Amino acid sequence: MNFYDKIRESSELIKSKISKLPDTAVILGTGLGALADEIQESVVINYSDIPNFPISTAPGHAGKLIAGFIGKKYVIAMSGRFHYYEGYSMTEVTFPVRVFNYMGIDTLIVSNACGGMNPDFRAGDLMLITDHINMMGDNPLIGINFNEFGPRFPDMSEAYNRGLIKHAEQVASSIGVDVKRGVYVSVSGPNFETPAELRMLRALGADAVGMSTVPEVIVARHGSMRVLGISCVTDMAIADGLEPLDGQKVIETANRAKPKFISLIKGIIDKL
Repeated sequence: MNFYDKIRESSELIKSKISKLPDTAVILGTGLGALADEIQESVVINYSDIPNFPISTAPGHAGKLIAGFIGKKYVIAMSGRFHYYEGYSMTEVTFPVRVFNYMGIDTLIVSNACGGMNPDFRAGDLMLITDHINMMGDNPLIGINFNEFGPRFPDMSEAYNRGLIKHAEQVASSIGVDVKRGVYVSVSGPNFETPAELRMLRALGADAVGMSTVPEVIVARHGSMRVLGISCVTDMAIADGLEPLDGQKVIETANRAKPKFISLIKGIIDKL
């Protein structure tokens, strides 16, 4: 079975389980899966039941696809994503986005937990991604181009939709949630960065660093999807005075930020 047939097979299984075409797809980052509990009239599909889907192995990623309503909008959410550091290829990491694109979903909201490098940030802040830097050493579009999805050399001058960013800021203001703006840089992981690496990444113009998101956004834009990216700053990745960090601390901070993250995402989707 070729790649395109695998996408079609996964899409058909998902469509057979849900009641209508979702308006929006959401990828929930580390520790942020609680949004799935807010989805009404939900249908839950385990990744293991979807043909050709990888399986989440990272802590804080449930490995379930949830479809249902947020307000009046029908959405589909990934509670658990796939990471390059898990040993998956870029094609496997971005496979669900290909499936959403094939299904006809035109808007993707992608979230992540990240380290804040901008000294104006604090742990627990939410950052709207305005642009990104790919430092993963790979790209999901390397190899044969799938003309059914997009061109060989896709434009990335507006990877994150400016209209959606403005919409998110308006929603945040209306519900009293403070949001930052910034550039996200993605590295392969799974180790956290050294002080020297953080100094380099900050000098390149990044405000936050993480181990995901960029591959999915590249593929989404290849397929002409609108993208909104939201990062939850779970720790301060400042080179001077960098403190030891582990994955559990990241999850704990993400958990504390959940209420405002959930309120923001629900407001954004409901008012799209």
